[in-house]
Amino acid sequence: QAVVDIALQEAGFEVLIACDGNEAFDLLGSRIGELNGLITDIKLGDGPNGWEIARRARELSSGLPVLYVSGTSEHQWASEGVPGSLIISKPFAPTQIVVAISSLLFATEPP
Repeated sequence: QAVVDIALQEAGFEVLIACDGNEAFDLLGSRIGELNGLITDIKLGDGPNGWEIARRARELSSGLPVLYVSGTSEHQWASEGVPGSLIISKPFAPTQIVVAISSLLFATEPP
């Protein structure tokens, strides 16, 4: 997480971090207006998983770009992922995250 955080910040992104699904739900509820995109792992321990986090985020902000990362759940993306999202399989290079979220953000920016 720290390596991805650094890569995103070095690319010019401001990063908010939630340590688990419950904290992510709280952040979505209180700061959704500040978010331009969401990057979530699928398995987050106790509480909501990444699929649920993304669905909640899209309920609050319908066009929010979503990037999933996973080591074991990629096969579920077609049925569980939100439309227009991407998934990156672990292991990955931090730059892959930067490129993927940037492409999602660019694709959703108004002309």
